[in-house]
Amino acid sequence: MKRAITDQITLHNGVTMPQHGFGVYKITDPNEMGTTIHKALEVGYRSFDTAQMYENEAILGEVLHNGPVPRRELFITTKINNNNQGYDQSLFTFEESLADLQLSYLDLLLVHWPSEKHFFETWRAFERLYEEKMVQAIGVCNFQIHHLEKLKTKANVMPMVNQIEVHPYMTQAPLREYLQEQNIAVEAWSPLARGKVFQEDALVELGQVYRKTPAQIILRWHLQHGAIFIPKSSTPTRIEENADIYDFKLSVEDMAKIDSLNINHRTGPDPDKVYPAI
Repeated sequence: MKRAITDQITLHNGVTMPQHGFGVYKITDPNEMGTTIHKALEVGYRSFDTAQMYENEAILGEVLHNGPVPRRELFITTKINNNNQGYDQSLFTFEESLADLQLSYLDLLLVHWPSEKHFFETWRAFERLYEEKMVQAIGVCNFQIHHLEKLKTKANVMPMVNQIEVHPYMTQAPLREYLQEQNIAVEAWSPLARGKVFQEDALVELGQVYRKTPAQIILRWHLQHGAIFIPKSSTPTRIEENADIYDFKLSVEDMAKIDSLNINHRTGPDPDKVYPAI
């Protein structure tokens, strides 16, 4: 019998967050969202990650609001878009997101990318929302060590989460080590490198050893590293497959073998290039 998706990460403010979540990037068709989310709920997903940039908060909110799982069992994340950063704009557009998601509070709010122009003002708005208990936890995406060190100089509350690109081709070991030292949870976006690593010989061979797909091997690797991870798929068989990673365990040697695949290859933008542009 397959074990349910029940692993939790406790953030530094005491809030618990499912370690294995579900991403909805690029799902903008209401019918596709409905089919996808209902399948995800069926196989055990309770954490859902969206963003203002994805332009699907309203359709996700509608599906979850009318779905079979009560609000108290769900963990919902969204992100303030780059062009919505700044103190007033962050607060205003947060209210829009909350309304679109049909929520009275949000579980996790993230800054989508570090912005040189709005760096401290955006975070000040986040701290206000956190103090007012409109959000259970606040965090950032794509922050490098120097961004977090800069934030530390003025922040009253440090981020609980840093959502960064992590996969076997981009392991981000130094940043992950820093985050662990700072008690900031690592959340991996693009955890499967958009499929770019599936043909890697080492992963194919490990799949044969454990009788799992390369995707399942990679997700198990994230799980054992203690990262939060949010695979995305709209294919029912893959949604089920991605959830089926709890009946095996990678050895220490095999974990190291996957670690060694790192080539610092990004599938998305470099945060240090985005930073001065927004």
